[in-house]
Amino acid sequence: MGEAAQSPGKPPSPARRRAARAVALVTGATLLTGLLQATGAAPSHAAAGSGSRTATVSVNSLTPRVPVKGQSITISGQLENDGKSAITDAHVGLRMPWGGALSTRSSIKGATSRTGYSNADDGDEIPDHISKVADIPAGGHLSYSLTVPVSALDLSDAGVYQLGVTLDGQTKSDPSPHVLGIKRTFLPWYGDEVTSTTKQTRISYLWPLTDVSHIAPRGDTDSQVSPIFMDDQLATELGPGGRLRQMVDLARNLPVTWVIDPDLLATVEFMTKGYRVAGPGGDLAKTTPGTGDTVAKQWLNDLRTAVAGEQVIALPFGDTDIASLAHHGRNVPGALTHLKTGTALGLTTTQTIFGGTQTADVAWPVDGAIDPSIVSVARAGGAKRIIARSDTFSEGDLSYTPNAARPIGGGTTAVVADATLSTAFTGTLGNQQQTNLAVQSFIAQTLMITMEAPEKQRNVVVAPQRMPTVAQAQAMAEAIHDTTTAPWVSPVSFDDAAKAHPDTRANTKVPSSKAYPSSLRKRELPTGAFKQIQQTQLHLNDFVVILTQQNRVTVPFRNAVLRSLSTSWRGDPAGEEAYQKAIGLYLTDLIGAVHIIPKTALTLSGRSGTIPVTVKNELGQPVKGLVLRLKSGANIRLEIKESDQPITIEGGHTRTLKFQTTASANGTVQVIAQLYTENKGLYGTAQPFDVHINKVTDLVMLIIGAGLLLLVLAGVRIYRQRKRRGDGGDGEDGDDGDDDEADGTDSGQPGDPAADTGQESQEQSPTGEKVDG
Repeated sequence: MGEAAQSPGKPPSPARRRAARAVALVTGATLLTGLLQATGAAPSHAAAGSGSRTATVSVNSLTPRVPVKGQSITISGQLENDGKSAITDAHVGLRMPWGGALSTRSSIKGATSRTGYSNADDGDEIPDHISKVADIPAGGHLSYSLTVPVSALDLSDAGVYQLGVTLDGQTKSDPSPHVLGIKRTFLPWYGDEVTSTTKQTRISYLWPLTDVSHIAPRGDTDSQVSPIFMDDQLATELGPGGRLRQMVDLARNLPVTWVIDPDLLATVEFMTKGYRVAGPGGDLAKTTPGTGDTVAKQWLNDLRTAVAGEQVIALPFGDTDIASLAHHGRNVPGALTHLKTGTALGLTTTQTIFGGTQTADVAWPVDGAIDPSIVSVARAGGAKRIIARSDTFSEGDLSYTPNAARPIGGGTTAVVADATLSTAFTGTLGNQQQTNLAVQSFIAQTLMITMEAPEKQRNVVVAPQRMPTVAQAQAMAEAIHDTTTAPWVSPVSFDDAAKAHPDTRANTKVPSSKAYPSSLRKRELPTGAFKQIQQTQLHLNDFVVILTQQNRVTVPFRNAVLRSLSTSWRGDPAGEEAYQKAIGLYLTDLIGAVHIIPKTALTLSGRSGTIPVTVKNELGQPVKGLVLRLKSGANIRLEIKESDQPITIEGGHTRTLKFQTTASANGTVQVIAQLYTENKGLYGTAQPFDVHINKVTDLVMLIIGAGLLLLVLAGVRIYRQRKRRGDGGDGEDGDDGDDDEADGTDSGQPGDPAADTGQESQEQSPTGEKVDG
């Protein structure tokens, strides 16, 4: 917008001008060096490790961050000699530009990005307030501390002031006193000269609690079985020093709006009741007891206390990746249904765990980036408000930060978070200086927002990254604490910020799909992921119709599917693909748990007989609504009566059904056994087997009958002869030797089931099985 780096402000005070003239003669060489560098005519020693880049100055602490009149500020940090010779006759001082307070928010960013010293940009050293330091050998380092009274800084107007902490001294290559290193920071100054018309900036701070999925796809079970976790990492995160432990501890006394993935709450609650952890390589057959039940209980109790009285936004269960759904899953049948399900389940889960009332009509796409398709999907999922970010909306020539709320049509409000504040803590923050400068810059930005248009009431939202590291969370908490206690800020809830009257000059046009960042699009879930979920859901729908306790399967699968759509999979496509495949394999195993026991070839000797077929149910619940069908490959040769028979089986049992058959010719016939659902859908795989028909002819039957008649007549004759002789009492002829054996014919009727049996170790029919005749 062509903003100046700083405003002219008021001219320097007479006292400061006199002090500057007194110092000018002594510091002539320093000024000359600075001017040469500013015009690009620096001497040859201005390369890296020389000139004003000879030393590295770090600012690890600035206290107080928001000073008031009568106080002094103390700056401390480290000095490191990056040059090739020792630094001598050195001291640390503070420099401020002549222009006074910075005039724009972009000038803060510009000052941060500059390297090296420039007198035009950094000004002169504050006289009479320096801290001498010992000589620093090449490659050496030491600590410093500098204290300067606020009165010496000539802070005339309320606003943000640039401070340059410099190391001045001499080196062998340049024996004249000059600036050897500089680090810039910012000092917010409000003073007591602010008029009564200045309105505080109302800021809503979002505090996210999300995590990756931990429960295995086949590990989320009903309450009768302990859930199985893929790892025990969550126990570490919830324990002392863990990320999630820190997130609760840091924010428990801060005025924040909690943004929570309900899946995290459900997972932690699972832990409190006992859980198991998969073995090496995710082996679910070799689980070990989880170790986090105690820390889970403590964390959940502390979280309940922390959120009491604060607004809680419940994300869709699993934190559904709305942008991926909009760009790759919108046209896949059933995909939008999962978002609606996740939204409803998310609200139910948070209400169950926290009680009270939570907010569930808020969508939060990744990094607040939106386009028309994302807005449309968010609305379809029940969202009335969408958390966007200001780097999505172009503000044109607007010279101040407008209210966060923007009506974007269709009864939907885009709540536009401030991009600069929201991304202030996305760096590594690996050391004390990075944290300190980030916090100081954050505070300065909030004051700059107020001073941009002091008489306009503004409502600003800060929406940080979803999963801050411990260091980032600590910096965020420090910044929120210091800004909410500052006189120019008033903390409010998300609802309050979203309800504020929209600024009529603010941009309300949703960016086009072409403007959506390609860097974000590359990390989205692919279309194939949504198609895989669709297929899994179709198979699940076909499967559950046979269950007597459907919720024991539909609920865990619903949760697993929602977890597979999580925003947390961004950056881990292999993990997301493996998770989805595991869901499909689990469903395949469940379907296969109800199956026909394979049969070997059978022999049919005679005109008719019954063929037994056994079905096994390895599930933990009864199944119903199945039909067992037996189909003959040659119905003329082998006819099967009542080929369709309904079957119900208790959990962990088998059941055998018998099919009456009639043979008309010898030979081998292939018979196929297949299960169907009541709606005539195929269930499981077919089991084919052969039936060998060995039909007996009428002549053979006549010969056999005549033989049997002769045997009977002979027996009668022998009996009568013995009776007449009175031989029946000698104990030898009391039995005619004809045992009454079972004829092997099944007296049961076709379709009569055998009794239920328990789990059988022998599932395959023995070789040479004969059909009951």
